Amino acid sequence: MGTQPEQIVSLKGVAKSFGAVRALAGVDLAVGAGECLGLVGHNGAGKSTLMNVLAGTLAPDSGAIEIHGKDLAAGYSVTVAHRNGIRCVFQELSLCPNLTVAENTRILHPALKGFGWKQRAGRLIKEKLDEILPGHGISPGDTVGDLSLGQRQMVEIARAFTVTDDPLHLVILDEPTSSLDASTAQQLLEFVRREVARGRSVILISHLLGEILRYSDRVVVMKDGKVVAERPADRFDRDSLVGAMGTVVEHHAAVQATAVRERSGTPVVVRAKSALQTDDQALVAHRGEIIGLAGLAGHGQTRMLLQVFAGAVGRMHGVDVQGPVAFIAGDRQTEGIFPLWSIARNVTVRSLPRMLRHQLVDSRREAEMAESWKQRIKIRTPDMDNNILSLSGGNQQKAVFARALGSDAEIVLMDDPMRGVDVGTKLEVYDILRAEAAAGRTFLWYTTEMDELNYCDHIYVFRNGRIVADVSREEMTEQKILQSSFKESA
Repeated sequence: MGTQPEQIVSLKGVAKSFGAVRALAGVDLAVGAGECLGLVGHNGAGKSTLMNVLAGTLAPDSGAIEIHGKDLAAGYSVTVAHRNGIRCVFQELSLCPNLTVAENTRILHPALKGFGWKQRAGRLIKEKLDEILPGHGISPGDTVGDLSLGQRQMVEIARAFTVTDDPLHLVILDEPTSSLDASTAQQLLEFVRREVARGRSVILISHLLGEILRYSDRVVVMKDGKVVAERPADRFDRDSLVGAMGTVVEHHAAVQATAVRERSGTPVVVRAKSALQTDDQALVAHRGEIIGLAGLAGHGQTRMLLQVFAGAVGRMHGVDVQGPVAFIAGDRQTEGIFPLWSIARNVTVRSLPRMLRHQLVDSRREAEMAESWKQRIKIRTPDMDNNILSLSGGNQQKAVFARALGSDAEIVLMDDPMRGVDVGTKLEVYDILRAEAAAGRTFLWYTTEMDELNYCDHIYVFRNGRIVADVSREEMTEQKILQSSFKESA
C-alpha cells in the first residue's frame, strides 16, 4: 500500500479482548484525507469493535490512536474524537427516542445554546437532510420514537455530517444503508462521494459488496480480529473480495433454475388485504411458498406483516391466517432481542411450551436446542449462556432467526431481517429458508435488497400502503419492481 497523503487517522497495533474472546489482534489501519475506505468482513470479524475504538466509545487494551500524527490513545474518548473531527454513525442507532430531531441534533452540538437554540438546531439538521436525502419527509419537530427505522437512520446520518464549532474530518458509517431502500441508499452514497471530493474522509462498512466496490477508494478486509487484505477498490471484484473474507461461496445461479412451485392444489395459508386497498387486490400465500414484499421503504410492507401477525392471534378484518406464526424483526434492538437474557434463552423462548416437564422447563432440552442452532446457523460465541449483547449485531440476528425457525410456526414473517448480516451467513440462511419452504413452511419476506427477491416464488410490490403489482418469479426483473414502486400499477 502506498503512503496516504495528509493522513487523518492511523491506528497501530490496536488490540481488544472481551474475556476469552479476542476481538482485535493488533490491527493497523490508516485513512487519508479525501478518501472513502471500505471496511468488510464477516460478522464478528472485529469491524465494529475497531470503529468503537476509533469513535472513543471503547478503550483498547493496547495500541496507538494517531489523529493528524499525534498519538491520543491516553485518555481518548468520544469527546476527544469529536474535538478532532471524528464522528461515527453506529449500526445500532443511538438517538434518544423521546426527544425531537432538533433536540437530538443539539446533543451533538453543545455550541447550540441560548435563546432560539431549538430553531437553529432544527434549521441545521433540516438543511443537511435536504442536502443528503431530498424527499426525506422528516420535520425537525418530529419525535424520533415516532419515526420509522429508516427515517431514524437518515437523521443519525445527517446529524453526523452537521458542523458547528468542532471540525469534521472523518465520518464512520457502519451499515448506513441497511434500513434504506435502493433509491435512498443511492442518494446517500452519492453524497458520500461528494464529501470525499471536498476533502473529507469516510469509512464505509457494508455487507453489500456492490456498495463497497462502487463507492470506496480502498478496501480493507478483516477476519478474526485482523486485517487480512488491503488494496485499492478497483483491484477487487466481488469474487476476490468474498475470497479475501475467507468465505467459500457457491454461486447461487441455481436459484434462478429452481422450479417455481405449482400453486394450484396447494392450500392457501395467508390471505390479507391492505387496510388502504380500495380494489380487490390481496396478498395470497400458499403452503411452502416464499412470498416477497417489495417496493420503497415505508410504503406498507411492515404494516402488512403486522396485520398478518395480528390476524394469527385474533380476528382481523381482511386477514385470514391458517397456522401459527413467528415474526423476525429487522430492528433487532427494539423488536428482536431480549437484552438482559442469555443467547440460549433468546433462541429458545418461543419454544419453551414444548420443553415442559412436570410443568417446569427442562433445562437439558433447552440447552440442547440452543447448542443445535448454534451449530446449524453458526452463532459465533464460546458459550450460549453468555448475554445476547456479547454478540456482534449480525450474530444477534442469527439468534433471532434461530428462535423463529426452531419454533412450531408454520408461517414466518420476516421484516427485512438481513440488515447487517454478512454475505456468507446470508447464503447459509437462504439455503435454510429454501429447505424449510420445501418442507412446507411458508415465508412472507419484506426485503430492501433486490437480489433477495430472486429467492422468492412470488412478489407483491407496495406503494403508498397498497399492493400495486403482483409479480411471479418468472416475470420478476429489477426494472419491473422499480417501475411498479414509482407508479400506481405495473
